[in-house]
Formats: sequence, C-alpha cells, structure tokens
Amino acid sequence: MKKHISTILLAIFFVLSAVAHYAGFNPVLQFIFSAIAVVLVAGFLGRATESVAHYAGQRLGGFLNATFGNAAELIIAIMLLREGLYDMVKASLTGSIIGNLLLVLGLSIFAGGLKHKVQNFNVALANMNGSLMIVAVIALFVPALFLNTHSITHPQVNTLSLIVAGLLILAYIAWLIFSMVTHKHYLADVKTTPAVPTGGHGSAVGVAQISMDSATVANASTASPMTSSATADVHEEEQPDWSKKRSILYLLIATVMTAFVSEWLVGTLETFTSSFGFSELFVGAFVVAIIGNAAEHSAAILLAMKNKIGASVEIAVGSSLQIALFVAPVLVFVSFFLGNTMDIVFTTLELVAIMVSVFIAKSIIQDGSTNWYEGLLLIVVYIILGVSFYLV
Repeated sequence: MKKHISTILLAIFFVLSAVAHYAGFNPVLQFIFSAIAVVLVAGFLGRATESVAHYAGQRLGGFLNATFGNAAELIIAIMLLREGLYDMVKASLTGSIIGNLLLVLGLSIFAGGLKHKVQNFNVALANMNGSLMIVAVIALFVPALFLNTHSITHPQVNTLSLIVAGLLILAYIAWLIFSMVTHKHYLADVKTTPAVPTGGHGSAVGVAQISMDSATVANASTASPMTSSATADVHEEEQPDWSKKRSILYLLIATVMTAFVSEWLVGTLETFTSSFGFSELFVGAFVVAIIGNAAEHSAAILLAMKNKIGASVEIAVGSSLQIALFVAPVLVFVSFFLGNTMDIVFTTLELVAIMVSVFIAKSIIQDGSTNWYEGLLLIVVYIILGVSFYLV
C-alpha cells in the first residue's frame, strides 16, 4: 500500500511541478512543488537502481549504483552550471559533503546508539575512509592555496583544476578496483557476534538515492560496491518488485524525470533566494543539498536502528567521498565542455566547513565503534555550521 501511495504522490507532484513551471506560477510555489518532486523522484530512482543491481550482480550492480545513485544531485548541479551559477554549484557540493558527514552520519549514529548502545563495524574500512577523506580535502585545499597566495594565475588555476579533477576520477576508479576486486575480503563485513551485524563494506564512493518507502540498503551497496552482509541479508529476504526489463525501463524513466524536475527546481532558485534574503552559499550548501539527498538520509537512519551501522556509515561517508572524488571532478569537465571551466577553488568558508566535518567524522569512525553521544556531537557541529552559513 505504501508503495502505491508513493507512486501516486510522485505522479501528482511531478504533474504539479510541470504545470507550475510551464504556466508561470509564483516562483516560490514552483520551488515547493519542484523540491517535493525531486525528493519523490529520487526515491523512485533509488528503487529502480536497487532492482537493477539485484539482477546485474554484485560488481556491476555496485557500478550502476555509483553511476545512478547521485543522479538527482549531479543533474541539479549540471543545470546550475548551464545557468552559470558556479558559486551555488560549489556550495551544493560543500553542503553534500558536510551534510552526509555530519547530519546523516550524526542522526544515524544517534538513532542507532539510543537503541543498541554501542555499534561496531569494520575498522580497516573506517581507516581507509578516513584516508580518502583527507585526500579529498587536500585536492580541494591545494588549488585554493596557490591561487590565494598569488602563486598562480586564474588561467593556470583552470588548468590545475582539470588536472586535479582527472587525478581524482582515476583515484575513484582505482578505489572501486581495490574494494571490489583485489581487497574485497579485507574490507568485507566483520561480525563479532551473531546478534551484531557489523557492517564494514568495500567501497565508500558510490551512493544511490534510496526510496524511503522501500527502507532497504541499496545505498549500502552503492556507498560500498562490495560484499556487504547488510545488503545480502536484505536481498535474501526481499525479492525485487519488478522484472529485469521493467527495472531497466523504470531506471531510464526515473533518470529522465530527474532531469526535468531538476531543471524546474534550478529555474526557481534565484528568485527563491532573493525572495527570502538567503545567500547563494546557504541555499546551495543546505537547501539544495538536503533536497538532493533526502531519500538516502532516511535509509541510513533506518539501517542504523536495525543495528546495521556499517551500512549507515557507508551511506553517509560514501556519499561524501563520491561527491569529492567523482561528482565534483566530473562537473569540472562538464563546465569545460560547456565552454567556461569551473575551477575547483572553494571559498575559505567552504574549505573550513569541509575540513571541520572531515576532522570530526574521521575522529569518530576511526575506531570502528559508535554510540549515541558521538552522533550528537556530529549534529551539534552541523547546526553550528548551518547557523554560520545562514548569517553570511
């Protein structure tokens, strides 16, 4: 019944969003309809991706999840690039990184900790995640440092941005090979007791949008395209709702719908921002980021409450890593082909927010054990950054 309600709501708000856009309704009303439609379409996309991954198998399924998982957010960013809103693109990337590391991870650890006291996951994977997060920070920090110290010119920054973007994409591909092929057993789940499914997973870079109604762990296999007991358990218990052909068809339909609603949403952002007096930094870093990742937020929390904290960590940390190591570099190349290269230089505020998020998240997950108080600390840091960005 819930799935039927979700489908009906998706159809209603997609149509409302289209009518509001083409009929020229009030921009704020357009924004509301489009935002709700983006969340619902992201959920539909997540269900379709999960179903295709079931038939495709572990490795190809992980790749598909990595490719389609962040489709809503990637398409929104591309639409923003077409509008020339480069600052908002960077802000949305920043918001995705800090939102997943602080809000999603924090809420998951907090909710899971309240129910299960202490939760454990693969320590080796936690350390690898920490190292990857530091690499992402370095990649974002170095171009900004060299530009702001006038060591290089703006044209040289564009060249450096393209080189860094290419290296990060290579690092992403190498991580998939490392986690899915050469070291998948090393990063696989570790179960300390039968009652505690500690969910270490193999790759932390591809995260799918998850349907809130399905409450499954497609995101776990997305954030880690490797073997995961959390994912395996769910696939054993639940068979896909759709056949292979229908799953592929729905995946294509969901991707097309995502492109449309994302374009409609982006068309309202400038008016929405000016109407409420918000800065582009706040709208990009918090409003757009939260809307684009809404479905996976609930999936991570539900998994943590089921004592599958490893899967939750992979959803949160893996999404942040995919944004930094894959989505951001891809957007640099997209802007290059659009004729105006977006550099990878983030503002001081954005860099500080990312560094703070990485520092606290790494310190909490590095021991492979979490509790509700650590989750609360992450949420507090997110609120501090949110208020600060709002006041900018």
